[in-house]
Amino acid sequence: MTVVRLPLFPLNSVLFPGLVLPLNVFEARYRAMMRDLAERPEDDRRFAVIAIRDGREVAPTAQGMPDATLPTAEGPAAGFGDDPLQAFHTVGCVADAATIRAKSSAADSGYEVLATGTTRFRLRSVDASGPYLTAETEELEEDHGEGAGALASGVVRAFRTYQKRLAWANERTLSSGQDLPADPSVLSYLVAAAAVLDVPAKQQLLEAPDTAARLGQELKLLRQESALLGKLPSLPAVDLTRQPTSPN
Repeated sequence: MTVVRLPLFPLNSVLFPGLVLPLNVFEARYRAMMRDLAERPEDDRRFAVIAIRDGREVAPTAQGMPDATLPTAEGPAAGFGDDPLQAFHTVGCVADAATIRAKSSAADSGYEVLATGTTRFRLRSVDASGPYLTAETEELEEDHGEGAGALASGVVRAFRTYQKRLAWANERTLSSGQDLPADPSVLSYLVAAAAVLDVPAKQQLLEAPDTAARLGQELKLLRQESALLGKLPSLPAVDLTRQPTSPN
């Protein structure tokens, strides 16, 4: 069991290994985090991303938040209650910050960050004693499980059908003959990230005990979603390949 303490970055979304994560960092606690990470060697800029179960990604003091008359919320755990550990899901993903760029405008002292998910972790504890949250994380190994190869073939077919149904529902042309990865684990994470699902569903996929279990869940979800899309009229456009920049 490998336990590592890392800076903790809570989000209202789920990060998967291999997924690129753009961040627009403007809040004081996260600016402090990125400042510290930027001072480290480029190969040691890791932080832990965890999906929020209950709480706010942005503290109530941030510009544009409602109820400015409320008492000022400050500190690394602002918005997450007295016990931040309870506000987060238990499994997250380590992110490697490839780019941390300070914004040039004097009026905007934030950072633009481009990170990539690497490995899953289990959240063991949260420390709010510093300028930003840190967490004790236990790395989770990825086992293929039984029958991952056969399930991967089924998921590829189901995902292709899902893409076509989604493109049709959005009245868009499907422009992709791009090959999907052959590795069942990489495929499982790509499909989990690309499918249009809510946070609890994506979190369940992240927490799957092995690749085969994740692929089995995805096969069921893709078939359900494709059947539903086949019965619906046109939907608002959704881009499967683009992850929105998270405003933090």
